This record gives sequence, C-alpha cells and structure tokens, in this order.
Amino acid sequence: MARLKTIDWTNDTLQIIDQTKLPTELVYERIETVPEMYNAIKILKVRGAPAIGIAGAFGTYLGIKDCDSSVSIDKFKTMFVEQADYLASSRPTAVNLFWAINRMKNKLDNVLSLNDVEKIKKELLSEANEILEEDRRCGLAIGNAGLEVLSGKKNILTHCNAGGLATAEYGTALAPVYVGVEKGISFHVFADETRPLLQGARITAFELQHAGIPVTLICDNMAASVMAKGMIDAVIVGADRITRNGDTANKIGTYGVALLAKAHSIPFYVAAPFSTFDMFMETGDQIPIEERGSEEITCGFGKQTAPSGVNVYNPAFDVTPSSLITAFITDKGIIRPPYIDTIVKNIGK
Repeated sequence: MARLKTIDWTNDTLQIIDQTKLPTELVYERIETVPEMYNAIKILKVRGAPAIGIAGAFGTYLGIKDCDSSVSIDKFKTMFVEQADYLASSRPTAVNLFWAINRMKNKLDNVLSLNDVEKIKKELLSEANEILEEDRRCGLAIGNAGLEVLSGKKNILTHCNAGGLATAEYGTALAPVYVGVEKGISFHVFADETRPLLQGARITAFELQHAGIPVTLICDNMAASVMAKGMIDAVIVGADRITRNGDTANKIGTYGVALLAKAHSIPFYVAAPFSTFDMFMETGDQIPIEERGSEEITCGFGKQTAPSGVNVYNPAFDVTPSSLITAFITDKGIIRPPYIDTIVKNIGK
C-alpha cells in the first residue's frame, strides 16, 4: 500500500504536495519563505487541519531561518512573533494552525535564555520537526483506536478529505482504514465529492485509489440514497475544531451527513487528534466560520456555472452538534457521551 508524503522537511526547506493540482497532476512544491507558506495555506495548496498546523510550525521557522546571527535577542523575538501572527491570519477555522503556532511561540520563550540566535533557531526547527513526527504517531494511534469501533463494519462513508493528504501520513478519518488494511482488514470507502472544491472527488478518491483501497465516489446529494439502500455501515469524518461540549466544525456539508446518519441509525464518528479540541470554546456557536469567495461556486475550476452577479453564500465549514456524534476517535482512545463530562476528563481543562 503506497501512501503519499504530504508534507516533509528536506534539504533545509519544506516540501508539500500542491493539492490544487490534484487529481490530474502530482506536483511537489518547495516552500522557502513565509509569504509562500501563507499563500499555500490560503489557497489550499496545503489543507486539512493537522497539515495546516504542521505547515504553520515550519512557516514560523522559515520566517527567521535566514536571520543574521548578530541581531539582538529582542529583535529576533519581535521578528518571529510578527511572522507567526501573519501566518495565523491565513485561515480562521482550523484550530490546529493556532495550536502549532502558539506551541512554537512557547518554545521560543523557553529557549531565549540560550542567548544565541543560531542555537535558538536550531531549537525552533527541532520543535517543528517534532510536531510533524507527533502527527505521524498520532495518525497511527487514531487508526488503531478506530478499529475498535469499526469491528464488523466494512462500508465507510466519509466527507471531504481527512486522509493522509490532510496530515503528515495516516490521516484522521481514514487512519482506521489505512491501519486496518495494513492488518489485513478490508474496507470499502464511499467518498462524498464535497462541493464546491471537490476535496472528496479530487483528493480522497485520488489517495485511496493510489493506495489500492476500494473507493466509490458519490455526489453530495446521493448520501441519503446510499444510506437508505443499506450500503453504509458507518460514517467517519475529520474535524477542524471541537469545542468543550463536543460541537464540531468540519467541511461544509458535514452537518447534513450527520443528520442523515441519525435518520438511518448509522453511527457517525469524528476522528481527530487532541490538538483539534479547543477547550477555550464552550459551544459551536463560538467557532469562527471562514467564508470564501463567490467564484468557487459560480465559476468553479474555470467554468461559469451560475449567472453573473448572482448573490452567493459560501461558508467553508459548518458545525455538527455533539448530539449527532456517536463517538470521537482520538489519538488517546475513544471518547463517548456525555461529552460535557468526558471531553474535559480526557483532554483536560
């Protein structure tokens, strides 16, 4: 089974797969500056909450990588924070971006006492690499945990892309599928196309086909039909932010899939690392929802499909209430209701 390497630090620079080129081209791009990283995150060359977090971590390092070693420590810190804050403004919803950038800021504070710019830079690069490696281990742990709830369930529906291309390696929602296949367990994945940017069609279907895992692509408005026909055993999605009570922001359309799963008595799971839980937000009403340009709907992929000048509403995410979520599959195990108690117990305050 061949998994793609989404994001990697190599030859003193960051290498990513440009996911805007998928599925027709597999293009690797080198990111060498903060503006390049900002743009890559903004226009979705790199996407998926965990991968965005990793990109943000390395982006902060790129901002000071070539800083002159003779600069004062105070000036160095100011430069770092300015570049980090700039990167943090690239996308508002996925909490992993802010989690990773804040972790890099904390690392900087902890190593300023070295009083040596070159040594501090090495420590920051080491921290970014550790965030990447942690995500790889995290995906494997989510995969193993997910096999517990998927016992006897073969046909899995997923929405958007929460596979390897959204993380460092295994993914979140697709991690149980990849780990299961490694252990000789067979799965069949149904992938929603995921309008308007077609992450399911362009990315999920691409990576599963590349890995040799059976995948069937369906339009978003077919989900109810395949559920009604008994073709789906479980739904697994990823997450961009999870609040203290379990409300979950994920790609637009996820809420509708959750409602359909509830109506058809199909378990609906959210797979995410602990870094996606935002314990500073009580409910989903507080989650900032990114709104994107109208052209993604009216002129998607270069072809006009709506009348010129029509009003468009294009939120990139929606919020699924915790009452619709059967369980969370995390890198520390399964979290089940009542979430108001179990999330705090497992994640901490």
